[in-house]
Amino acid sequence: MPAFPPTAPAPAWFERIRDRWNALVATDAFQRWSARFPLTRPITMRRSRALFDIVSGFVYTQTLLACVELELFEYLAGSARTVDEIAAHASLTRANTERLLNAAVSLRLMVRRRHGRYAIGPLGAPLVGNTGVLALVRHHRMAYHDLHDPVALLRQGAESQTELSQYWSYADAQRPQAIDPTRVAAYSEIMAATLPPVAAEVLDAYDFSKHRCLLDVGGGEGAFLSLVGARHQHLQLRLFDLPAVAERATARLAHAGMGARAQCAGGNFHAEPLPTGADVCSLVRVLLDHDDASVLNLLKRVRAALPPGGVLVIAEAMAGARGAETVGDAYFSFYLMAMGKGRARRASELHQMLKTAGFRRSREIATRFPIQTGLIIADA
Repeated sequence: MPAFPPTAPAPAWFERIRDRWNALVATDAFQRWSARFPLTRPITMRRSRALFDIVSGFVYTQTLLACVELELFEYLAGSARTVDEIAAHASLTRANTERLLNAAVSLRLMVRRRHGRYAIGPLGAPLVGNTGVLALVRHHRMAYHDLHDPVALLRQGAESQTELSQYWSYADAQRPQAIDPTRVAAYSEIMAATLPPVAAEVLDAYDFSKHRCLLDVGGGEGAFLSLVGARHQHLQLRLFDLPAVAERATARLAHAGMGARAQCAGGNFHAEPLPTGADVCSLVRVLLDHDDASVLNLLKRVRAALPPGGVLVIAEAMAGARGAETVGDAYFSFYLMAMGKGRARRASELHQMLKTAGFRRSREIATRFPIQTGLIIADA
């Protein structure tokens, strides 16, 4: 007898009811009725707007990118300006300046003032001087390019030669420790620029004062260590990353006045043992860049480097985070596909990996902004 794949169980009664409801909602007659009926009209309008926002999302991001590239948020930070003043600043025609400003107003990036002036809006104000977010917006040019044909990318998967895979070349290089320092500089700088909000979340949620020595694995050019060291001045600081990156971290920490208590070692954490002697290790935005086998291998190396009673701090955006579901399951899912490696994981997956790697227990700690930072603490 040939072997047949097991059939899926029959849908539950509530699933059948939901399927019938969705079939009804899909009809033109129901949509016209729901848009007219007073009780359903608000729901219909809200869902129509949400769907249109998905369809128009790329235009919205390009509006933001144009405002960033033209430095409009900085220009309007001091006071409101007229259309002609903004046009002169941006070297645009008056008509296209109005087009951009009206789009920005609709997105709440800007607001209209009296006498034909424009000022920063509620969503534009946090961008003024926010070098991390501004760098990320500019960086997304590559993601937009790589996702121009999402179906082709989904079919090709890791075999795709994308701009992001070349930019983050360390993640899949055969010998990442040999990557040229000039290539390291670009991605090290954007990681450092976008890290402060994540570091603030970690430092406000977890108390490092009870530790004596922190090892930041994959710590880039030392942005996280410098922020931790500034808050906890007794803490000895250690960093492990690619040799060219570790050199940048040494210079950064020395410039911050922490050279006497900081040691930065260069190597490949996929293949080499980690430095020992720290009682707490951190992995900040590291795991989601790598596949499951690499992550498990790294967690085992961290466990081997920690003494009994040591602690591992994992900080990164996680899939399935309540209130931030789109971050892990949409944004990072496609971004990392374009990058060619890694995925956002659910906290439950990381807990299981930590157990397999030899950690006694692990727990989540709530952060204020799970949309950017999930936090897991594991005990060795």
